[in-house]
Amino acid sequence: MRAQATEFLRALRRHRESGAGAGASGPGAGGPGRTAPPADDVDAVRALRRAARRISGTLHTFQPLLDASWAEEMRPELAWLSGTLALEHAYASRLERLLQALHRLSGSSAFPAPRPVGRTTAATNATSTATTATVPTGVPAPARPASPDRGSLTVGAAKAGALLDRQLTLARTRAHSTALQALGSSRFHAVADKVALLASEVPLRVTARPNRGATAPETTPCDLRPLAAAAEERLADAVTALPLVAAGSPYNAQALVHGLSPDPASHPQDAPWHQVRLLLRLHRYALEALAGADAADAGDPGGVVDVRLLAAGEALDRHRDASEAAAAAAQAARTPRIAPATAYALGVLHADQRHEVEAARYAFQHSWRKEPIRLP
Repeated sequence: MRAQATEFLRALRRHRESGAGAGASGPGAGGPGRTAPPADDVDAVRALRRAARRISGTLHTFQPLLDASWAEEMRPELAWLSGTLALEHAYASRLERLLQALHRLSGSSAFPAPRPVGRTTAATNATSTATTATVPTGVPAPARPASPDRGSLTVGAAKAGALLDRQLTLARTRAHSTALQALGSSRFHAVADKVALLASEVPLRVTARPNRGATAPETTPCDLRPLAAAAEERLADAVTALPLVAAGSPYNAQALVHGLSPDPASHPQDAPWHQVRLLLRLHRYALEALAGADAADAGDPGGVVDVRLLAAGEALDRHRDASEAAAAAAQAARTPRIAPATAYALGVLHADQRHEVEAARYAFQHSWRKEPIRLP
């Protein structure tokens, strides 16, 4: 925990030295003229989020060994900070994922960026059977004509991409403003002050068992193994409850039926998988704490990495990204008065991301059932 607190303070110093938000903290920070934040600022914010998440996860697992009031006060504050700082990156990566999927699904030679459609495009669509006769000399003809479905997707992909870009860019701008306000708030400064104290001393739980002649209570010995084992058991129970049999094939078409519902709520099958992702992260943090303690006792700063857990975590990260991207496509499809071709492209995009969800579930169960492999 002290090491993560040190990383937090180092990232905070980098964030302040980079002049984060110096040119983007005004009222028009999210406007069209806003310049992108420097790379050092982005890396510093990412390091801040990572350190806050790791400290919060360690508090969650080893809270019985820590001062109760301090841990209960710190955990929600760290969760608020890491969640607030993660929103901007989440919206940006979600938009990039959806635009790349639209480009792949539409099959166009260039990304279907929004542009005015003139008479030439309309005439080409109306006379698709004679396109090869009107192609100028020197321009290679397509290998095969596009199917009607692919043509409809190409027409709607441009407007669908523009709609997604408008919605997710607005959400990202608001998340950026929220992050700037959070980093300048008194609430954040209070968290930073507590993390600074944590970097020097971890507030462990004390017992009223003073030694002979002692005037102050002493701390109890810290055994991390039982609490780390409890975190592993919670993960194992959550994985057992997952429908791994249904995830035994790369594409579970039966699960896609739930995505056709007009209900704007989250996908009903995703919540257990998201919970497993969080528990897996807590388990990894607990293993890192154990490895750090064992290495400190042995005088060796090195550790081991469980390849199986890394592969399972990457699969669950892809599951989360695809699930949220599918939800964003479904939300965009509910926009009033959009063209049928746009709605069709968003529907195909939603189905594509739900297939990615099922593929990620298959990858998780495939990696989870392997024997653990640890690399030095």
